[in-house]
Amino acid sequence: MNGYMPPSQTDDWATPGDLFDSLNAIHGFTFDTAASQSNRKCAKWCGLDHPDESMRDGLAASWLGEIVWCNPPYGRQIKEWVKKAHRESIGAKIVMLLPARTDTMWFHDYAIQHKVTFIRGRLKFGGHQASAPFPSIIVEMSK
Repeated sequence: MNGYMPPSQTDDWATPGDLFDSLNAIHGFTFDTAASQSNRKCAKWCGLDHPDESMRDGLAASWLGEIVWCNPPYGRQIKEWVKKAHRESIGAKIVMLLPARTDTMWFHDYAIQHKVTFIRGRLKFGGHQASAPFPSIIVEMSK
């Protein structure tokens, strides 16, 4: 059955807790760069609803010296997040949860230069009962 899969209604996909916990046990994250107050995974975080105005834009924040968890918005701006992570990986360790869009420029220009792990099956984001309409990858960046 190859029916048409309509596009997602959102680009905000809250990180599954069990996935984060397993990766955090390995990496010990210090900074969640693309979160919200209700779904942040680290004590230090950036998000549009952060009480500190200077912490509302993860793309503008410095990631230097951090062990970064990044599950960015999956819309058109995703390229900017992957590009920023690639640049910041010179002075930080970054782990990203991304949709497995292997046909995109951002995947070929930035993600593929690092360790890419394909997740078997489809994730259930943010406590949803249904699985995501796309496969996912973990990209680990550090230089």
